[in-house]
Amino acid sequence: MSSFSDKELGMQRGITRRDFLNGVAIGLGGFAASPLFSGLSWADAPALAQDAPGYYPPTRTGMRGSHPGSFDAAHELRDGDFWTQAGKPVDTGQTYDLVVVGGGLSGLAAAYFYRAHAGKSARIVILDNHDDFGGHAKRNEFRSGRMLLANGGTWAIESPFPYSEAAHGLMNELGIDPDKLEAQCADEAVYKDLKSAYFFDKETFGTDKLVVGTPARSDDEGNGDTESWSSFLARTPLSPAVQKSVQQVQEGTTDYFPGLTSDEKKDRLSRMSYNDYLLKVVRVDPAALPVYQTRTHGLYGVGTDAVSALDCWGIGMPGFKGLKLEHGGYTRMGFTARGFATPRKDPYFFHYPDGNASIARMLVRSLIPQSATGTTAEDIVTAKVDYGKLDGSNSPVKIRLNCTVVRAKHVGDPASAKEVEIIYSSGKQLYTVRGKAVVMACWNMMIPYLCPEVPEAQKEALKCGTKVPLVYTVVAVRNWQAWQKLGMARVATPGMYHYGVNLDRVTDIGEYRSPRTPDQPILLRMTRTPCKPGLTEREQHVIGRMELYETPYSTFERSIRDQLLRVLATGGFDPARDITAITVNRWPHGYAYEYNPLFDPEWKPGEAPCEIARKRFGRIAIANSDAGAAAYTDIAFDQAYRAVQEVLAIST
Repeated sequence: MSSFSDKELGMQRGITRRDFLNGVAIGLGGFAASPLFSGLSWADAPALAQDAPGYYPPTRTGMRGSHPGSFDAAHELRDGDFWTQAGKPVDTGQTYDLVVVGGGLSGLAAAYFYRAHAGKSARIVILDNHDDFGGHAKRNEFRSGRMLLANGGTWAIESPFPYSEAAHGLMNELGIDPDKLEAQCADEAVYKDLKSAYFFDKETFGTDKLVVGTPARSDDEGNGDTESWSSFLARTPLSPAVQKSVQQVQEGTTDYFPGLTSDEKKDRLSRMSYNDYLLKVVRVDPAALPVYQTRTHGLYGVGTDAVSALDCWGIGMPGFKGLKLEHGGYTRMGFTARGFATPRKDPYFFHYPDGNASIARMLVRSLIPQSATGTTAEDIVTAKVDYGKLDGSNSPVKIRLNCTVVRAKHVGDPASAKEVEIIYSSGKQLYTVRGKAVVMACWNMMIPYLCPEVPEAQKEALKCGTKVPLVYTVVAVRNWQAWQKLGMARVATPGMYHYGVNLDRVTDIGEYRSPRTPDQPILLRMTRTPCKPGLTEREQHVIGRMELYETPYSTFERSIRDQLLRVLATGGFDPARDITAITVNRWPHGYAYEYNPLFDPEWKPGEAPCEIARKRFGRIAIANSDAGAAAYTDIAFDQAYRAVQEVLAIST
């Protein structure tokens, strides 16, 4: 529990109230207070919130991601309460060649692929429950004398897979060359004199202590900040026994499985967690585990208690030097930096200032040219998007936000039907449209509730996609002088509410310029993945998801302010004075679930839940990264391409 008062933390500044008004009430438009309009025709229906003057979700702060109001209808549908309270749907009289359910990257890509085949006159509507397009590719935009951008979700163009012809082709058509952009736009020199740091909190390690200058934390980080581990550890509050254990893990060259081949060693590592490897094989002091526990949070959403030792080797974590494992995939290995196909893959990485929201914006601009200015992969960052043009009457492609699909049912027998009727909720009113084909680019776990005709075995497979809950928090501050004074650009905080804090990455692209000097405003990035160590990965995700839904914004705000004060106080940071805005991107349903060899069986080809779940049903095809069981943008593109090919094959 924090020992700081509300005044010391700046809780009295009223950001929560301002952000609620900006981020929630406007996001719901006038619908939240509207009665059921059961007697209306489509022509009489109230305008969409996105058509209101000044509608621009990226600048909303407070609780974002899956924001309040975006999931109410879905939860009522899941719980069986929706249809008992629903009014009669209004028939829009609209029929489309394609209806896309979900406006994330997979849904937008599905519309793009379909139009590429069917032509620019193809009638397409994209329906999304959030107040902005992009799904997890969310844009956070701040104004503090200058534009500051951050990703509220998907962070970068990267993948452990070689990009497929379809995904690579889409990137090329949009004009995105990640290697070229990375070389031209990323500027590592701004923070060149700032080091990594580690904050030991009193709740976990007995005392609060910031130690700046962390050596390489993994086997893939090179020399880190050059200091030796023995010297670094001597400055920490860790006991001598724990220091010895950590140094053994970081620098040790012991072969703990002598006489075994590389694959035999990999098999053993695949059947134990990283924690068990450290405790039972390396034999470290148990008190050393908290040093490593959260290092897997960012990729897996759970700690090292629920990630295999082999996958931890695959992402470069320490402790395996002496095993001399050969690079390359293994059947019981996940998708990691040393896993399947990666050694044959060309470098493919770039971080837009707003993450992959820029890709979403480019897709929207391509689908609805009048919606955004600019023409290039560089100018999209500062391009102006007119949300009022997304559902324009003259555009064959339409995007409707704040519209939750609650039913997708064939008109007649699914085997012979020519159309699918879609019912969606907009505020308190239901509407219907029809589609000659439908791509469900929403979360797999919702599809059984939306499509009751789907076979039971497929419904069970769809429900297996337990998505990874996570939080990307962005804090706007007046300057970063405290970081400069402390000599650091990033700090690991494994025992705290958010497991890490860092200065935003420096990327200059088009007309966008990142902060250059410590006296300028900047964005701080913080990440949290709620979980419950000791349970299976799926069980931890369920508990973490419930925690996120039940945690009020005030709890996030107090925890953020408390953490930043404790970490940065010796540099002169004052949260009451220096914090100007907070955006909490809450994703109870975040990353797509990737199969975990510790808890999931080894399915035969064609029998994995994602393969069963994504089978076309009549005129309904299924996309999104869930369908590929991998949380990467190119997988979302690949699944969109497959789904579109399936509906094109049966469209008449």
